[in-house]
Amino acid sequence: MRVVILGATSGIATATARLYAAEGAALMLVARDAGRLEALRTEMLGLGAAACRTAALDLAAADPHSRLADLVEQLGGVDHIHIAYAIMPAQSLAAADLSVARSMMETNYVSTALWALAAANLLEAQGRGSLVVLGSVAGDRGRRRNFIYASTKAGVETLVEGIAHRFAGTALRAVVVKPGPTATAMTATSPPGRRMASAESVARVARAAAERGGPVQYAPRHWWWIMLVVRALPWWLFRRANI
Repeated sequence: MRVVILGATSGIATATARLYAAEGAALMLVARDAGRLEALRTEMLGLGAAACRTAALDLAAADPHSRLADLVEQLGGVDHIHIAYAIMPAQSLAAADLSVARSMMETNYVSTALWALAAANLLEAQGRGSLVVLGSVAGDRGRRRNFIYASTKAGVETLVEGIAHRFAGTALRAVVVKPGPTATAMTATSPPGRRMASAESVARVARAAAERGGPVQYAPRHWWWIMLVVRALPWWLFRRANI
């Protein structure tokens, strides 16, 4: 098994890498921080990875088409590609400073979408493989508290679901995994007492998604039921609930 993980130093991506390492997979870990990548490389080899290469890369600035091909060549091929990076500045900051909103949109949607399209083209050319992209339950509705972030995740879901339908009838898979609130560095400033899933529980869903299931998967899975109710609320009740 050969796996490329983009945004490998994020909490969920690191937990996913650990699962693959324990299976003896060969990994290509990509993120901006070279020091953290080297520490991860040592950890993955200790967990049993057959090989672990790293690439320090600003994914939001790099050219997905040429760089993905290079990453895969260094790994000697690819079976699964995971895209798992995003930023979430405070809604108040992004609404007041459009440069902050632009940065979030370009990182979370434009960059992610282009890497997903590059991955889809590469996998389609080889005729097999899986693409797993991290989304969020936030993308299901525009909430007052985080609608700018939510809009970027909604775009990612639509794109990946479309890629999945493009892959229909082939040996290819594309899946968007949508976590609920998860205990990672991104949510470290959330109000105390808020119940969150572990990065490990979300990673298990992401790992399984590369092998089976539909194009949209919630993590943990009970979020499917929660968001079914949230999506069904009429606008006036949704506004009043302020959830």
